[in-house]
Amino acid sequence: MSAKKRLLEEMTRPIIEGLGFECWGIEFISQGKHSVLRIFIESLAGAEASDSEQSESGVELKDCELVSRQISGVLDVEDPIAGDYTLEVSSPGMDRPLYNLSHYKRFKGSHVSLKLRMPYEGQRKFTGVLNGVEGNDVVLQVEQEEFLFPVEAIEKANVVPQF
Repeated sequence: MSAKKRLLEEMTRPIIEGLGFECWGIEFISQGKHSVLRIFIESLAGAEASDSEQSESGVELKDCELVSRQISGVLDVEDPIAGDYTLEVSSPGMDRPLYNLSHYKRFKGSHVSLKLRMPYEGQRKFTGVLNGVEGNDVVLQVEQEEFLFPVEAIEKANVVPQF
C-alpha cells in the first residue's frame, strides 16, 4: 500500500467507523489535476453477515452522502491531497473489489477475477473459484488447476456475480 493511500485510510477509517460503517477499501488514483479518491463503505450488518447471507450491502445513497460530507470536512482541514480531486463514496457493489486477506476469507466459494502485478506462467488475469486463504496466499481454483497467489502479488481482485 502506498504511503498516500495508507495516510488517507488512517484519516478516514475512524470517521467511517464512527458513523456506523465498515471501511471496505480505498482507491486513490492520482491523475494530475483530475485525481480521484474512491471510498467503499459497507453497513455493519453486511459486514457481520455470513458468506451465504452476503447479497446486499445495505448502503443507501443517504449513507454515502453522510460519509462524504464528514470526510470532506476533515480532508478540507487536513489537506492531504495536493491539487483538485474528486471524492466518491459508494457501496462495494455486487462485483466488489477484494483488498485484504479477510475479504478473501469472507468470500470463500465465490467466483473471482484476479489481475496480478506480474505475469505468472505468461498470464496476469485469472478467473475461478476462491478456495480460501493459506497463510498469506490466496487459493484460486481455475478449472482443474489450483493456484496459490501471494496477496501482495495481486494488483486487483473482484467478486464475479453469478446469476
